[in-house]
Amino acid sequence: MKKMKLTKASILLYIMTFFLIVIADQITKIIISDSMQLSSSQTIIDNFLYFTYVHNYGAAWGILQGKTNLFLLIAIISAIGMVYYFINTEEKEVLTRYGLVLTFAGMIGNVIDRGYFGYVRDFIDVVIFGFDFAIFNIADMAIVIGVGLLIFEIILGEFIYGKRKKDSC
Repeated sequence: MKKMKLTKASILLYIMTFFLIVIADQITKIIISDSMQLSSSQTIIDNFLYFTYVHNYGAAWGILQGKTNLFLLIAIISAIGMVYYFINTEEKEVLTRYGLVLTFAGMIGNVIDRGYFGYVRDFIDVVIFGFDFAIFNIADMAIVIGVGLLIFEIILGEFIYGKRKKDSC
């Protein structure tokens, strides 16, 4: 197992990605909270995309409402796990590292809201084939994309490297 080699360029890219996500998340939340009233909605693309400003006191779909301290504790534990896993990735696990950076950045974006306001500011409201998804934000998108990259690399790794192990037996 080859441990990850961090070059100055890769470190800079990971840091830039992290800050880009956190800053974009916070700026968009500030713009929405300053320009829209709570629970108001603005059509962006009719029957598809709306900006609907809400406060989420829970997790996805509002579950576990009011459990801010629990979310902050989970974030601390998750942060430790993500940093540990990032440091211990193998050199070939590029998607895993980016997945962890995106997930970590998204988590921090929402932790900033929870720590400062006691809730997360959500505003992206998507309707597809009549199904209205949970309202979310850029931090949530980063988390979903990051976890998607992690899952993709696990599946890809199993297919490529698992197949090689079976073929060599």
